[in-house]
Parts: sequence; C-alpha cells; structure tokens
Amino acid sequence: MFRRPFLTLLLILIVIGGLGLLALGAFPPAVNTVPVERSLPNDRFQVR
Repeated sequence: MFRRPFLTLLLILIVIGGLGLLALGAFPPAVNTVPVERSLPNDRFQVR
C-alpha cells in the first residue's frame, strides 16, 4: 500500500504527539492548592 510504512507510522505518531502537546498547552490541567504545614520544633511543647 505505502512504499515506506515505517516512516508513515512514525509521521503519524509525531503528528499525534504534537496534537497532544498542543491540547495540553491550550487546556492545562487544574492546579490543586494545598496549604503548607510547617512542623514546629519539639522544644516548644516540653515542660520546663
């Protein structure tokens, strides 16, 4: 059917990958914001 099926498949994969990157650039995934929790040193809770 095609003279070089390997190159045709490679070209199709490159085009699909480029379209996927373009879709990710146009519609980026949502970012989940999480508050930062700092750990306190243990000496604040020790009895003196």
